[in-house]
Amino acid sequence: MKRIMFGFFIALVLGVLMGILIGKYKLIHGLCMPAIEVLRPIPAIAWVPISIMLWPSSESSIVFITFLGAFFPILINTVHGVNTLDGVLIRAAKSLGASEVNLFLYVLLPGVLPSVFTGLEVGMGVAWVSLIAAEMISGQFGVGYFTWESYSLVNYPSIVLGMLTIGVLGLICSSAIRLIGRLMVPWLAYSNGGKHDGR
Repeated sequence: MKRIMFGFFIALVLGVLMGILIGKYKLIHGLCMPAIEVLRPIPAIAWVPISIMLWPSSESSIVFITFLGAFFPILINTVHGVNTLDGVLIRAAKSLGASEVNLFLYVLLPGVLPSVFTGLEVGMGVAWVSLIAAEMISGQFGVGYFTWESYSLVNYPSIVLGMLTIGVLGLICSSAIRLIGRLMVPWLAYSNGGKHDGR
């Protein structure tokens, strides 16, 4: 859990900030997106050998792989959220004298939050896949290492236990993101499907 939370938090901060900048400024979009589109299709597991060489410890390399798994879904969904934000909102805020800081805090950030939380859910799933694969290859402890070690020892009950543990932990993390999303973006309940339209 420490590995997943640390890597995921870094991906959250960098993914959202970079996504807003890339989506808002054409120059940054033109500079960054070609490199991102080249790196994004590379599976996180393919980064394991080079991350082992780049980072001083296996712990750092596993967190890095977890970060990579979550980063790109969060980034791409944030960029999509900025691109699909109603331009009328931005023009109205500017016409009322909003500064760049206020525009970011009160228009851009709330406007992209639904897309951000979609990216967080997807990113959390990919982060778990990346973490387990990294633990199986280079880890010395963790549920991925435990599951792979159980396979090596032909201990089938432990393999099933490891799989169930991964599933339960993934469910807890995804449910927590959905709960936080409902608390931070309450207006989504009124936007689609008419769940709370009084009927």
